[in-house]
Amino acid sequence: MPPDLFAGSGAGAPRTSYHGAYPAAPGFRSPYVPRSRRVETMPLIDMIIASLMVLAVITTFAMSSAMLTEWKIHYLTTGGNFYEKIHPATYFTFLAFCLLLVRNSDPIGEINRIFSGAKIVLVYLFCWLCLLVQMLVLERPFTFIIDTFLLPVLLCLVIWRLSPSQRKPLVWAIHLTILINVILGYYEYFSGHRLIPLTLGDVIVLGEWRSSALLGHPLTASGVIGAYILALILRPALCPPVLVRLPLIAFCLASLMVFGGRTALVTVMLLIGFFVAMEIFRILRGGRTSLPTAIAAICLLFVVAAGIFAAFDLGIFDKMLLRFSSDKGSTLARYATFDLLSHFDWRELVLGPNPVRASALQTQYGLNYGIEDFWISCIVQFGIIHTILLTIGLIGLFTEILLRASNAAWAIVVLIVIVAASSVSFSSKGIQLAQFIFLITLLLPRERRLAAPAGLDPRGRRRPIPAYS
Repeated sequence: MPPDLFAGSGAGAPRTSYHGAYPAAPGFRSPYVPRSRRVETMPLIDMIIASLMVLAVITTFAMSSAMLTEWKIHYLTTGGNFYEKIHPATYFTFLAFCLLLVRNSDPIGEINRIFSGAKIVLVYLFCWLCLLVQMLVLERPFTFIIDTFLLPVLLCLVIWRLSPSQRKPLVWAIHLTILINVILGYYEYFSGHRLIPLTLGDVIVLGEWRSSALLGHPLTASGVIGAYILALILRPALCPPVLVRLPLIAFCLASLMVFGGRTALVTVMLLIGFFVAMEIFRILRGGRTSLPTAIAAICLLFVVAAGIFAAFDLGIFDKMLLRFSSDKGSTLARYATFDLLSHFDWRELVLGPNPVRASALQTQYGLNYGIEDFWISCIVQFGIIHTILLTIGLIGLFTEILLRASNAAWAIVVLIVIVAASSVSFSSKGIQLAQFIFLITLLLPRERRLAAPAGLDPRGRRRPIPAYS
């Protein structure tokens, strides 16, 4: 605090103004209010922006493409109007972004401020624009790249401009919606009743035991829940106490068995094992840990071991174990994916094949529902050049995200890469990438360290005065 603010506090001292050490007019009262007495008020437009983003969070994690199809909205199916092809979360985010630009009555200046602090995002937007031009030239539906690739960057640009108080409702909305999905996943698994029919395009999938809850697809749900578990382990924003967080982690981790995603389950277990090994190595090197934490860890270990044996005895893991022994053709589909590329010449692979021919070959190889590899699917849809451009753009976007996120966010990025390489994931129309962006930017933000006052070290202790000879 500038020293002139307190220049008039002493007896007989001249009265000063708020902006400098100048004599104050008679009756002048300093507008300075102690921090403890300040009441933060949020302007109306900021409240609307925060409310729109809360709606974006809720619709992202609770309104899947299968739900839209069940409501007779032509989001993935053929027909319908243009506005039906855009996810509601995109509408809410776009409105919030527009209000963000005009809230200071200076949209050009706001755009300059947004991108001056996130220059790498411009690389991503350029790559996305090149992809949009190709989609228009090939006469393909370009709404695919709006929800899949434009929505995530809009979310980042809006969230990064929100204050910590504006982000809190978004964080609570994420915790609430994901826990509702986990509870519904258990309900679908044990009751055998699916709340929303599992659809692939116009086809309803029957005989599927894996739960999908409100997230629409078992693999999507597994990836999102797996990322949420990692965020809980890595101490997220608005982190609950240990006695609450540990049972919550166990509750969500067991739900991966009912959602049936093998890749997400194995990846999360390997990452958890890596974290545990690093913590044990730190303690062996002389690192300290509190006694309550050690006692809680030992008790939790015994509880988890007993719970696993009880679950095996009850047969809860039987269906999931069958997924590892009999994958129902998933491995053959991946072999067919690599064989599919041999039917295109180099010109088609570089610039992008004819969409009709590519669809016909996918049907011939039994890949009607998608190619289970993000990069191979992009090559079949857009060609090698645009796949490289899109990959460069995604690397730039995640670089900017990681610069603003906690170092622990790398674990979720590893999960994202593995999920993209082993499933349809972001190569089809959907909002799964936006779901991961929400989890990283809101649950694992980088902590801001306030600068220590003059004369104090970062821990708030007074620095020793050097002795001069």
